[in-house]
Order: sequence, then structure tokens, then C-alpha cells
Amino acid sequence: MGPRKASEIFLNRHPEAVAFEVILYGSLAATGKGHLTDVAILDTLQPHATVEIVWKPSVFLPFHPNGMTFRSKNSSGEVTDEWTVFSVGGGALAEEGKPFDETPELYEMNSMTQILSWCERTGRSYWEYVQECEDHDIWDYLAEVWSTMREAIERGLDQEGVLPGPLNLRRKASSYYIKAKGYKDSLKSRGLVFAYALAVSEENASGGRIVTAPTCGSCGVVPAVLYHLQKSREFSDTRILRALATAGLVGNIVKQNASISGAEVGCQGEVGVACAMASAAASQLFGGSPAQIEYAAEMGLEHHLGMTCDPVCGLVQIPCIERNAYAAARALDANIYSAFTDGNHRVSFDKVVAVMKQTGHDLPSLYKETGEGGLAKDYEQM
Repeated sequence: MGPRKASEIFLNRHPEAVAFEVILYGSLAATGKGHLTDVAILDTLQPHATVEIVWKPSVFLPFHPNGMTFRSKNSSGEVTDEWTVFSVGGGALAEEGKPFDETPELYEMNSMTQILSWCERTGRSYWEYVQECEDHDIWDYLAEVWSTMREAIERGLDQEGVLPGPLNLRRKASSYYIKAKGYKDSLKSRGLVFAYALAVSEENASGGRIVTAPTCGSCGVVPAVLYHLQKSREFSDTRILRALATAGLVGNIVKQNASISGAEVGCQGEVGVACAMASAAASQLFGGSPAQIEYAAEMGLEHHLGMTCDPVCGLVQIPCIERNAYAAARALDANIYSAFTDGNHRVSFDKVVAVMKQTGHDLPSLYKETGEGGLAKDYEQM
């Protein structure tokens, strides 16, 4: 999403260009083909001019591992402009030292501890803080998000066959869904959650339309949990949208204070954060107090600390798809665990976010979306 958005911006600046050159650096180059980065760039620029993509996986720009440089050229082959920008996770862009999109600051409080204190002081919940800070159209936006999430699940459940790429990985969502229907309630519930998460993740792996929650690689967790709870517990759309608002708040706290980029902090910043978001949403739906919601989110992230981003062949398939299914189940467990407590615990969500950021920086680059370490190293088809 980031490279596509950057391509659109650069094209709008230079519609007169005869040719474009795009240089991809670091993680963006190492896993770019598996993540369909080149497809996103070519689909945007190639209808208007010739495009050359240069891959530099061994060059890491200091600001962020996902760097890219766009160059426009005239008919003489001369470079008329150059722009270096970074894809920092979830479709967001940044220039060195600052966000690319200088939107006004909407949220006065940027830590969970501050917002939890506000909730306890005012008697309100997290979604009400979102409502207080955002524009009036926030609920229309979240309704579109929820509709897109549902559609991704339902499309994914209908699809069969093999995912694109050299792994020849067969889609599993439809078979999990059918098998789950044959079990009694406990196993059926878990199997359906797996199926929903697999459905969205498989849609992502095949280039389908999904919601970054918080990223493409972790897009199956939040929709799976919310879809399952709405189907099984008959929660209204209004309550689901409020849960989405809380989930989004959790994700944005992490994005503000750490990172949601697998290339920067590993999969803990993607699937781990998605699990925290879904855990908080589930806790809220089941009537959790602000403290219990914070605790559920804390557990969702804490128990993914240190998780590496090591996609086999650079594809968002192995281990990414299964991780989404497991994280969705973990989110439901985090809600149950939190519900057995009064919400009091020793390690705050903000502390875990800080630890996640430091852990991510301490991880060797091999384990941060390069497709060269961990499970991706020396992979052989079984």
C-alpha cells in the first residue's frame, strides 16, 4: 500500500514524465516481489510512462529499512526530479525525520496510561475518547472499514485453489470453515475463528482488498475476532464499530510510540499489535472495564514479544497466514483471562510497547522482513 500511494503522489507531481526510475532499498527490495511491491508500482506508473525498478536489498537507508527513491525523466533521459520516501507500515509514508502527511494532531493523549486514567476519571470508555477527538464522520469511516473486513472474510471463505507464488500453498479457509461446522460448540468456535482469519489473510496473499489492521501482513486478526463474535453473540453493528474504534486506538498508540512495521521491529509489531487490538475489542464487547480492556491489550502484545518477521520466499504466506489464525485465538483467550481479573496487573500496556520497540531494534536485520533468516533461511519444500 505504501509504495502504491507513493507512486500515485509522484505521478501527480510529474504527469509529463516520459520515464520513471524507482529504486527499492533494504527490506522493501528483499521481500518486494513476494509482497507485490513491483506490481503496485507498475500498475500505477506504467500506464503513463516507461518504468525501471532497481532492486537494492543490501542497501539500508538510515531512517527506515523500507526506503524507496523515485526519479522522473524527460525525453532526453535526464532526471528532472528525485524523491526519497519511506513505507513505515500500514500504508503510511514518511520522509526522513517527519511523517509525509502532516495532518493535525487529533489526540491530546498518546499513551494508554493517560487514556485509562481519563476513562476512570470520567466514567467513559476508550471508544468515547475516540469519538471526542475525531471528526463527526468517524463512524461512517469505521462502517466502511467493517464492511470491507466482512467482505474480505466472505470472499475468502468462497475461494479455493492455490495461492500465487512458488510455494504452491493451498488455500485453507474454506475447508476449515466446513470442518468447523461439524464439531461441537467449543471446537467449532475455535475452528471458525481460524477460518475467518485464514480467509482474510489468504485474500491479502492473493492481492485482494483488505483492511490494514494494523498492516496487510496482520490483516486477518481483528476482522476474524469481530466477525466471529458478531455471528455467535449477535452483537449489533453499533457495538462492533465501537469495538473497532477501541482497536484502532490501541494500534495508533503503538504506532505513535513504537512501530507497526515488520521491517523495523519484526512480526511483534504486526501480528502482536493486531492481537492487542483484537484483545481490547473483544474485552470491550464482553463488558470489560477500562482496566480489563487495557490488560487484555497488554497480554495480546506481551506474549508476542520477540516474534521475528521471516517470510519464506518473501511472500506473505508462511508463517504469516497461520500466525493470523493463532493470534485471533490468542485474542479471545486474552479477553477470557482478563475477564477473570479485576484488571489490576504489574506490567502496563505502555511498558510492553516500550519493550517491544527496544526488542525490535535489538533484533538482527535478518529477522526483520528480509526473507533471509529464521524460517525463511534455507527453506525446502516438504
